Amino acid sequence: MKKAYLSILFLFVCFIKVHADTPLDANQDTARVNLLIKQGYLSRLTDHDQTIKKGQQALELAQKLNYVNGIAESYRILGIGEYYANHEAKAFSDYLYSLSYYKINKNVIGQSKVYNNIGILYQTSDYDKSLEYLEKGLKIAQNLDDPKLLASSYLNIGNIYNRKMNFYKALDYYTRSQQLFLKVNDHVSLIFCLHDFGVLYYNLKQYDKAEELLLQANKEAKLKDLNTSIGSIDLTLTSLYIEKKMYPEAQKFLDEGIVYAQLTKDAKLEADYTYTSYQLEFHKKNYERALYYLHNIYVRDSTVQKNSLSSGLDLLQEQHDQQEKQNESNLIIERQKNDRVKFWWAVSGSGLLLIVIAMLVGNVKRKAKTNSRLTELNSEVSRQKDNLDRINHHLEEIIDERTRDLQVKNKKLSEYSSYLSHQIRGPIATLKGLMNLEKEGLVDQKECINMMDKCVSDIDEKIIDMSDILHDPKRTSF
Repeated sequence: MKKAYLSILFLFVCFIKVHADTPLDANQDTARVNLLIKQGYLSRLTDHDQTIKKGQQALELAQKLNYVNGIAESYRILGIGEYYANHEAKAFSDYLYSLSYYKINKNVIGQSKVYNNIGILYQTSDYDKSLEYLEKGLKIAQNLDDPKLLASSYLNIGNIYNRKMNFYKALDYYTRSQQLFLKVNDHVSLIFCLHDFGVLYYNLKQYDKAEELLLQANKEAKLKDLNTSIGSIDLTLTSLYIEKKMYPEAQKFLDEGIVYAQLTKDAKLEADYTYTSYQLEFHKKNYERALYYLHNIYVRDSTVQKNSLSSGLDLLQEQHDQQEKQNESNLIIERQKNDRVKFWWAVSGSGLLLIVIAMLVGNVKRKAKTNSRLTELNSEVSRQKDNLDRINHHLEEIIDERTRDLQVKNKKLSEYSSYLSHQIRGPIATLKGLMNLEKEGLVDQKECINMMDKCVSDIDEKIIDMSDILHDPKRTSF
């Protein structure tokens, strides 16, 4: 008996020693995860591909470590990278995973950041939805009294009110944001503030004030190599100088901005520059060149239309990938729970083992009675497990049926959105171009009317076709 006790104590001491050494390596690995996350975030305005790469590396390492906070932030960094790469669906998916993990870990700061990211994602498509998420993030920041979180929330909310043409409310939020960024000494975000102030005063037609702020933002963004910001600032400056009829200055910032748009591989920014190039040439009365840019816009929109089916398939694939990631997430969460109790379970188990041995030596009859009771409990557990299996099987059938129904509806909605956006936009852009050309007398009136009639007929056919598809359940594709 004495030898048995000594053996158990020896194993117990060895177990404690092994687990005492583990946290040092884990701490080093989590520090590596945090470093990759930081590197990814810092590169978001210069190289979004690098942001995605660093986010993926951090995610893989965090998953191996079951480092929940690291997994959550890695997904957020991936979402930021995908957002700057104009992959909105992937960004939204990554943000949702990040939010889920932050909620599991009860990290409210992380939740606030993700709400802000999702709000930014909606800022060009749904102002109300964007404000809904941004105000969730703001509420958390106010409860925490975190100046950096508050500043980011104020800036993003100000952008929405600026887009909604509520300029004085936007100015109030911008001012509060700038004061807090000055307080925390965040120079990069202060550049964003300068740009947003410039856009606001441009919208208010206070061009001299807007020019001063935008030139300052451009200068400071170049000092920090913020390529994406420089491209956006140059675009605003180009529009401003077009309004002021300062065409040489407009051409200068247009040419510079196109270089930065190509450097950052920002397809949306490049498209904006194509349209701004058309505006500049039109105002300069270079109608042939303006028509060239207008044609490019039409060709690009037609290409987008042709790729709409492929985009729908990509969306279905994305939904499938989301389901796979969810399954993986459940496994990681389960492993995380096991790791948390692993050490104390072993300690408790060792102590219980000593007690059980003492009880077995002292009372054999109690052992028999206990075993009998355990057998009964196991039988009861088995019966309950069988019942749960039947219930789960039924639930899986219901879930599969609803999933298939949702996939069909999502596919049709996605196709309708793409169809509406790209089928109608092309003819309308052509109409606008023809109207401008007709006003300047650059096209024969009869020919112009014929072409406009063709565009109107094209729009009418597409609208009738959309209506037929939406009301005909037998037609499942646009």
